[in-house]
Formats: sequence, structure tokens, C-alpha cells
Amino acid sequence: MNADKTALLDTINNPEDLRKLDVQDLPRLCSEIRTYLVDTVSQTSGHLASGLAVVDLTVALHYVFDTPKDEIVWDVGHQAYPHKILTGHKKELKTIRQKDGLHAFIWRGETPYDLLSTGHASTSIGSALGLAMAAKLKGEKKQVVAVIGDGALSGGAAFEALNCAGSTKDLNMLVILNDNEMSISKNVGSIAQSLSRLIANPHYAKLIKGGRKILESLPAIHDFAMRAQEHVKGMVMPGTLFEELGFNYIGPVDGNDVQGLVSILKNIEKLDGLQFLHIVTTKGKGYAPAEEDPISYHGVPVFDPEHGIEVSPKPATSSYSASFGKWLCQKAKKEEKLVAITPAMRVGSGMSDFAKDFPDRFFDVGIAEQHSMVFASGLAAGGLRPIVNIYSSFLQRAYDGVIHDFAIQDLPIVLAIDRGGVVGPDGPTHQGVYDISFLRTVPNIVMMTPSSYDELFRMMDTAYALGHPAVVRFARDKAVLDRDPYKEGQLLEIGKGRIINRGKNIALCVFGPMVYDYLKVCEELDITLCDMRFVKPLDKELIKDVCATHKHIITVEDGALLGGIGEAIATFICENKFDVSVKSLGIPDRFLMEDTRKHILHDLKLDAEGIYNLCKSML
Repeated sequence: MNADKTALLDTINNPEDLRKLDVQDLPRLCSEIRTYLVDTVSQTSGHLASGLAVVDLTVALHYVFDTPKDEIVWDVGHQAYPHKILTGHKKELKTIRQKDGLHAFIWRGETPYDLLSTGHASTSIGSALGLAMAAKLKGEKKQVVAVIGDGALSGGAAFEALNCAGSTKDLNMLVILNDNEMSISKNVGSIAQSLSRLIANPHYAKLIKGGRKILESLPAIHDFAMRAQEHVKGMVMPGTLFEELGFNYIGPVDGNDVQGLVSILKNIEKLDGLQFLHIVTTKGKGYAPAEEDPISYHGVPVFDPEHGIEVSPKPATSSYSASFGKWLCQKAKKEEKLVAITPAMRVGSGMSDFAKDFPDRFFDVGIAEQHSMVFASGLAAGGLRPIVNIYSSFLQRAYDGVIHDFAIQDLPIVLAIDRGGVVGPDGPTHQGVYDISFLRTVPNIVMMTPSSYDELFRMMDTAYALGHPAVVRFARDKAVLDRDPYKEGQLLEIGKGRIINRGKNIALCVFGPMVYDYLKVCEELDITLCDMRFVKPLDKELIKDVCATHKHIITVEDGALLGGIGEAIATFICENKFDVSVKSLGIPDRFLMEDTRKHILHDLKLDAEGIYNLCKSML
């Protein structure tokens, strides 16, 4: 990278260095940070558009507030790359999302500026509220700031925190809403921004406070004045809801004007109580391709900044997500009652084509996973057939709905779990390794794990035809073609697996996409390969068969060993006193850090090489 492109940034090693700059230098610094972001992330892959949007805000926050004494909580962490750059990790940014490199999101203790780990949305306000309350109870004077995006604000946890904050007394906290979906129209924008500067001014706050005290002795006039004030603000500002929750609403303001943000934040710093600053940013700001297509540039592969990323449709069989999307569209053409739900993951879940082709039957409920299950229960009770697609790690938030609104009520809902198993570079908050353990304990559920593109289609057909709670769980991986091509309407027998390769001595009982990874190993070593298909109900007859004809049983699952299906198989074998040795393989009892799925499986000896070495030693 040309040093001249980041000459000013190269002098900044921490926020203290930043605060030594003249405010007139900040626009140049923001430009250099954007240049550095594009040049670095284009070589490493990672999140780009969100970080570009909040460069000005990040600079302004660290410039105005005395961080790390003053505390900033970033929601999710997609947008935290500029924060990492300014807090001492500029050089290390090239290692982000890699093994032993910078964490993909905010990680507690990575720097003194990171008090809490984040990875899932809608938590920043609640965390900041806890920090602010802790400071109050300890008698500490500090500013606590929560930065939350408009998408994350759709999550119920965010509104629970806002509601709780409004019930507190004498608490200082600033919530910043980073809004990059709406834009300020020219005719309203200048009025709103001018009013925002007025409301953020401490002299205005003192005037209002004093006026309220004077009018308290005149109730009728007091009520009229308060209503008039709120009416005037409500005509040009969208903050009535936040005012009702107890916050002083300021905004919307231009979030890509670093000098304007510094001015407003300096005023807010002098105010007491709960403050809500609404900023509007441009996602991908400063890099034209990302501004034009922020969705494609949200998470990027390695690319050439001069030409941008290649945005091209993937083949239908390129991934399980894309395969699921293809099934969804095909099924919807024949099943008018089919509806689809996603909590804010339309693109990642392969549902874009369905949303376009069947807009009235597609529901993006926002970042509200529990609500997605409750909503589906109402649709199902009303006579429709919901398909709910949720990432495995996000499903953890919907567990109550899975039990109460799905399983107990025995409703005809299909839960498609995406990103089941090892995910990779996004780190421990996104690894989908716990769903098998926490779902197999719930009655009334049938759970399947496809090993191929064709098996995914068969399982989705089977789940839909079942008419009871059904789960199809698939990986963030390539969906290979099966030996047995898919035929429409070819339903699976519930609870029945299959033998892919018949051998001797050792039987590999595998759940999910790694089945075909092991096929050549099994053929070479002449051992049996079982595609178990069903996590629940377990194919006990197949287990009995291989126990009667083999010396060793090895179970493999792309999920946690503790509470996993391997434990259930081992228990079944022990209870029936079969004369075989049993070894269960899966994810050990530790969090998986950033790395590629391929490397993680290799390190855990769950790839073909690891299985080959294990079976060779047993033979």
C-alpha cells in the first residue's frame, strides 16, 4: 500500500493520538481510513460496506469521548473495523477472521476499548445500560455509548433494553442509531438537522428544564406547553417513540459528516440523562461499487479494488442454501399454502428468488428469531404451511418458540436450519454446533441432516409432507450430487438411514454433509459407510445391523459431542450389550475460534485424512 495514501492515519496508534489532531484534519483522516479499509479487506475478505458507513462516526466518538474511560458498545461488530484500526490494530487488520488473527467481531479484552464480546444483533443497548448502571452505583462519572444499526433495532432485545432504560432514574447513557436504509429528503433534512443541533445544545436543555419548573405550578398551561413542544418536534422528527420511552431524541443528522458529528457529540457530552442520537449514513460510503450495491459488499471475498467483486449468480447446487432456495421456489409453484419466513437473512438463506417470485408469501420479520417461530405458529394454525429458515447460531434465540410454539402444539411447520455445524471465519458466536444437542431433547420433532443436494430435496419434501414439526439441518458447505438422483415426490421413510458403502470391521455412522467426504476412505479401507439421515428418530435397526456385523462403530456429527447424537448411539449400544467398541467424533467442549471450515475440520481430525488415519490405526 502506498504510504502517501495513509500518511495521516499512520501517525495514529490510539485514540489519544487522534484527539491531538485539529478538527479540520478529521475529514482527511476519514478518507484515509476508508482507503485503508478497502485496500486491506480486499486482500483478506471480510465485512466492508458496514465499516465504510461508520468511519466518520467512529472517528467522532473517539475524538470527543475519553475512551477507554468512556465506553462504547458496538452492536454485532460488522461495522467495527474502523474501531479496530483506531484502537491499535491497524497492522493486524490483515489477519482478521483468520486463525490466531483479529476476531471477526468485537471480542472482550482484545483491547482495553472492548469490554464485551458481540456477534449477534440487538444486544448493545442492554449491555450499555448495564455498564451505565454499574458506573452509577460505583459513583463513576463516565459516558456510555451504544451504537446500533437500524436492522438490529428491529430485534426485540433492543426494545426491551430501551423500555428498561426508560424506567431508570438519573442515568446517563447515549444510544446512537446508525440508519443506512432511509435518507433525509432535502426539504426536511436541513430543518431537522438544525433542530437537532438546537436540541443537543445544553443551553436549550437548561431552558426547557427551567421552563418546566416554572410551569409546574400552572398545570393546565404546563400540559399545553409540553404538548405543543412535542407536536412541533413530531412534525419534522421521527423520534416520538423514543421520547415516550424516556429518551431525549436528537436527529436525524448526517452521519457521514465527521465535523458535524463532533459538534453534536460535544454538546451531548454536556447533557444529563438518556440521549438518543439518530444518524443517517450511506452503507459503503467512499467506495463507489459498495455504495451502489451494499448488499453484495456487506461481506466480501478477496477482490481487486479497481474492478470490484464479481457479482454473478451461483449454480443451483453450489451450496445447501442455494439448493434450499431452489426447492422453495419449485414447491411454492405447486403448494399455494406454502409461505416462507426469515429473520433478516433473505440473501444468506437463498430466499431472494422466492421473495421476488412470491412477494405476498414471503415474510422477513427482522432480527426477531423468537417472533419468527411465534408468527409461524399463527400462520400454521390459520391453515397455511410455513417454512422458517434460521441460521443455527441464531436459532439459539428462538429456543422458547421451538418448544412452546412449534413442538408442543404439534403444528405443520418446517424449520430449515442453515449454517448447521462448523461455519468458520466468523468465529465462536456464529458456529452452529449446538442445535443437534438442544433439539434432540424436544418431543414431537423429526430432525434430518442431508448429505447431498439430492438428499436436501428429499428431506424438504418429506418434512413438508409430514404435517407435523419437522427440522432439516444443513451446513454452510457445497452441496454435492448424490449417487441416487433426486426424483420429485420420493419421500423418505421416517427414521430410516441408508448404507452408502458396505464393508467390514468398522462402520462409520455419519450425520450430514461429511458423508461423501469419507466415501473414498471407506472404499479404500473396505469399511462400511452409513448415511444416518435422521437425528430423530434414530435408526436403531441400522445400528443393530452394523453392531452384529462389525467390530467397531464410529459416529461422526458436525455438532457438539456433549448431548449429541453420538452419545445417544453409544448409550443404545451399551444398553443392548452389543459386543463392539464405540467411538464418537464431533466438536469438543470448547469454543471454535476464527478459521476456515476446512482448516477447523482438519485440526479436529474430522476431515477425510483424519478419518483415514483413525480407521487405519484401528484396523
